[in-house]
Amino acid sequence: MATAQDEEAGGAFAPLRERTFRNIWTASLFSNFGQLFLGVGAQWEMTRLSNSASMVALVQTAMMIPLMLVTLPAGAIADMFDRRRIAMTGLTFSAVSAAVLAAVTFAGLTTPGMLLAFCILIGAGVALFSPSWQASIPEQVSRSHLPAAVALGTISYNVARSFGPALGGLIVVLYGVKVVFGMTALLYLPLLTAFFLWRRTHVPSRLPPERIDRAILTGARYALHAPAVRTALLRVLGFGLSTATASALAPLIAKDLLHGNAATFGILLGAQGVGAVGGALFVSQIRAMISTEWAVRLFAIMSGAALVAIGFSHSLTVTCLAFLLVGAGNILTIAMLNVTVQLSAPRWVTARALSLFSSAITAGIGVGAWGWGVVAARNDVAFALVASGMAVAATALLGTILPIREDPEADMDSVEIGHEPSAALPLTLRSGPLVVEVEYDVDPGQAREFYEVMMTMQKVRKRNGGFDWTISRDIENPALWTERYHCPTWGDYLRMRGRYTQSDFDIQAQADGFNRSNHGRRVRRLLERPFGSVRWKAESFDPRQETIGYITPGT
Repeated sequence: MATAQDEEAGGAFAPLRERTFRNIWTASLFSNFGQLFLGVGAQWEMTRLSNSASMVALVQTAMMIPLMLVTLPAGAIADMFDRRRIAMTGLTFSAVSAAVLAAVTFAGLTTPGMLLAFCILIGAGVALFSPSWQASIPEQVSRSHLPAAVALGTISYNVARSFGPALGGLIVVLYGVKVVFGMTALLYLPLLTAFFLWRRTHVPSRLPPERIDRAILTGARYALHAPAVRTALLRVLGFGLSTATASALAPLIAKDLLHGNAATFGILLGAQGVGAVGGALFVSQIRAMISTEWAVRLFAIMSGAALVAIGFSHSLTVTCLAFLLVGAGNILTIAMLNVTVQLSAPRWVTARALSLFSSAITAGIGVGAWGWGVVAARNDVAFALVASGMAVAATALLGTILPIREDPEADMDSVEIGHEPSAALPLTLRSGPLVVEVEYDVDPGQAREFYEVMMTMQKVRKRNGGFDWTISRDIENPALWTERYHCPTWGDYLRMRGRYTQSDFDIQAQADGFNRSNHGRRVRRLLERPFGSVRWKAESFDPRQETIGYITPGT
């Protein structure tokens, strides 16, 4: 929970005092308008091309699929390379794809399949951009401003959503979807310019970047073994699955329940956006008043009740009020859980953790949109909304088995270990597998306490890159304990050493506190199956220390 001191130092708009964040945030308003224009135009165009409720809902799914499939590799790329350049590449791809869609629409060649395909392509560019943008926020604002900055990121989208859908619907009525698609391409350009003008200092790693598959695996393993991140991902996935109906079925709510047109559809999404903006303004204050866990439970109940009301309502006023509550509940839940991930993930894996978060929410919304669309097609829209509302309210019960715990004071910056390992063998970064053994001499009377600390140490090793972790006790000398884990290669071990945070060191210090050895803990690094460390024949090539990637023996 945020402290009062943080509130005094922050405030909802405090991050806008910092120039880089202000420039990028302001430009993001335009791109968000473009994205919302695309959604309104594509969904309304699909109602013209197809009478199927599931096809209309699939537009939402098509825009979410790239966020499910592309975001995680994009997060790995953002952690390995210059986040500014990656963001610019994603924005350029989206702008070009939207321009091509506009040209196809002007030519009258649009089909349902083609429309969905272009929604996927534009979404892919956004998916590439998003982790780089979110992970770079801590570089643009101070730590005390981070929760408010995350909330402002959602406000940027929802300010546009407050007016964008209604404006997009009006443009569709007056000029047609072809103009909407063209404006989408143009509105990405201000944000592309803002990133181009940001003079970010990229500090490359002293080690070569990981392979993309291994980087993705590393990010996934971190999330799996970091309880705060893992819980946030599961909770936002469940919330997304159950709450997807309001946006996905909004065109059908406008047509079937309210007997309206494209403008009515835009008004409903605008009301949802207004609620989201209002809710996002109070993220910092809510964090200061109650825990994230209780806030998420309350918002689930509020959103569920609002969805049930939408299902029973045939009044535009009542439905708009319910959409407003849905918007507030949704954005507050997502923002609170997003802040939990931001504060819980160290900088070396921030983009991957946030990409997993984006994948979880978009997977939930995308799959949920399709699922509730099928329910609406087999029954009716009202039934799907009421069932969805009950499911959303039920997610409040997840807090009993998956409670959200966070430590906002934890220092997530990587710290230097020191004591560089020496190697008498000529190793390359690809040498491996490597086995690391750490020996402790522990008073047998403190065995239980030491074992419990080592169970926590197990999570530290695994989330930082260790595999096959074990702890063993000597049967002849019960005071002797050996911690053992693997790293795939020598390069992976060196990267692992650069990932430890201060909180990880604190856990290591607890373990060391039980060690009675006057020489400290003994660490052995072993090359498993050491083929290549011995030449096959005397005349075989012998690599020298000047070769890149080798370590000079004795250093």
